[in-house]
Parts: sequence; C-alpha cells; structure tokens
Amino acid sequence: MKAVCFAMLALLTGSLQAAEDTRQLVSLPAAAEANLRAEMCANLLALNEILELVAAGKLAEAGEVAAKQMGLGAMGKYRSEPLAARPGPHLPAAMHAIGMDGHRAADEFARIAASGDRERTVAALPSLTVACVACHHAYRIR
Repeated sequence: MKAVCFAMLALLTGSLQAAEDTRQLVSLPAAAEANLRAEMCANLLALNEILELVAAGKLAEAGEVAAKQMGLGAMGKYRSEPLAARPGPHLPAAMHAIGMDGHRAADEFARIAASGDRERTVAALPSLTVACVACHHAYRIR
C-alpha cells in the first residue's frame, strides 16, 4: 500500500511540476530574499516543535514557541539591516497582509494553548499554517 501511495505521489508531483506556475512572482533584492527564506525555514522548525510539544501534552510550551517564534513579537528581525535586506518593504501589500495574518494567528494559538484546553489547542493547530498555505499558493520568489 505504501508503494502505491508513493508512486501516486511521484506521478502527481511530476504533473504539478510540468504545469505552468501561475503564482505571482515577487522580485526581492538578494539579501531580502535570503532573509525571507531563512524566516520561512525558521517557521517550519517552529511548527515542528509546536507539533511535538502538543503531542507531548505540553500545551503552554507550544504556545510560547508559537508566540516567540511566529507571533507579532517575532516581527522586526531585520529592522536594523539595510532596506535591501528587509523583506517586508519589498512585498506586495496583499502578501504582506497574509504574513501579518499569520503572526496574529500564532498569537491567538498561543492564547488558546495557554488555557491548557487540549481539544481547543489541537483544533487551533491548522490556524498556524493557513497564512503559509495562502501565501505559498499565491506567491513565489523564484
């Protein structure tokens, strides 16, 4: 069964790669692109840590990671760098708004997780990736 799933995934991936990418290309200065990619990788690491913590029943800790690594407080990492290294000012307004929604969602997840209610916390997990999916679905930088 696993082999069939992997084969289907390989076929799907191949056909998706062959299809034209209709996402909006966003051109960024090289330094801003590198910082944006680093931030997205850091978000993936944070998401993985959050999932591990929720699975282990450490809800408050999961919320702390969400707030610290992905919430509104995580913004401004590149504020002291030159304009060409800061992703935010180079993003289309709608793309920037999606990013802001993601930061707010992380803070809301943190609030829910801090309550200790496992059911509500698990139900809130998808809110951490909605903005990611929306942005990656609509935009590309390469």
